Amino acid sequence: MLPLGIPETNPTSIFEYFRGNYGTELLTAAVAHFDVFGRLAKQPRTLAELQLELRLAERPAIVLTTALRAMQLLEKNTAGQFELTAIAAEHLVRGQEFDVGSYLSLAATSPGVMEMVERLRTNRPAGLSGDEAGAAFIYRDGMKSAMEQTQLAAHFTLALSGRAKNVAPMMATQIPLQNATTLLDVGGGTGIYSIAFLRANPQLRAIVFDRPEVLKTAEVFVADYGVAARVQLQSGDMFADPLPHADVILLSNILHDWDVTECQTLIHRCAAALNPGGRLIIHDVLLNDELDGPLPIALYSAALFTLTEGRAYSASEYNGWLRNAGLQPQPPIATLIHCHAIVARSSQPCF
Repeated sequence: MLPLGIPETNPTSIFEYFRGNYGTELLTAAVAHFDVFGRLAKQPRTLAELQLELRLAERPAIVLTTALRAMQLLEKNTAGQFELTAIAAEHLVRGQEFDVGSYLSLAATSPGVMEMVERLRTNRPAGLSGDEAGAAFIYRDGMKSAMEQTQLAAHFTLALSGRAKNVAPMMATQIPLQNATTLLDVGGGTGIYSIAFLRANPQLRAIVFDRPEVLKTAEVFVADYGVAARVQLQSGDMFADPLPHADVILLSNILHDWDVTECQTLIHRCAAALNPGGRLIIHDVLLNDELDGPLPIALYSAALFTLTEGRAYSASEYNGWLRNAGLQPQPPIATLIHCHAIVARSSQPCF
């Protein structure tokens, strides 16, 4: 049986270095392709006004402005309008004495920047092998997805498990489930989060719910970690198929793959599948409630934006959706690698 423990060192910085390129791409796009700083130098604008002028949908506009605010290049005034910070006004407006925009524009036609510009303008994730109709990391009925192809599904699922192996044991120690008997892991991938909770809670049984090709990898994991007898692998579409009822439902790094409407739909579906007194756990990265950082999460949000239909969200956004679904969210609990868990209880008596 494979071990599953908490790492001795914190790998968060490795992920920050890895995602740093998104800062270069967003900043260069803002300067060389959208002239964000020149536009705002003339007049402050609200998000809606900036969207209209840049011809961007809401999701890419939020991703772009969140990153620029996290870089301390944009700020909001008391009227809720974006305006330039002092450093942006001095160094990123064309024609100013100390303008460095031309220097940044040397990267304007680099492949990464051009790809980012395309994602921002189309508001669509990158497809498989250039196929704009598909997506690499998410599944939607009728969409070409890597998660429906055996080798690609195994590759992506195993790749994503690298972070999960570090984070899952930490979450299992932070959230006690000693009074629960059933855990539903929606979009559970390898099942590593379920495995960590099962190891920490001997009375618990888990259902890992995901696409059939993904569950082939989960089958190997639950066997290798010695919990196969306590795990049910159930294939399905989390937006269309009935969700099994459970005491605890986990959405770990799932909602960031989807836009607002899909997030709200999935939270309502999970709330309806909770047993009386049950809990829904959202485990994900969190932007500041003001959508102005932190910078590592703003850059991760850009990565999510380019590969999925989602972005990073704030605790305020999640809490609003949870309350609308009749759940009572608790304060976020930090786990590892920028992740937090929001535990939301049903309005019925707790078990």
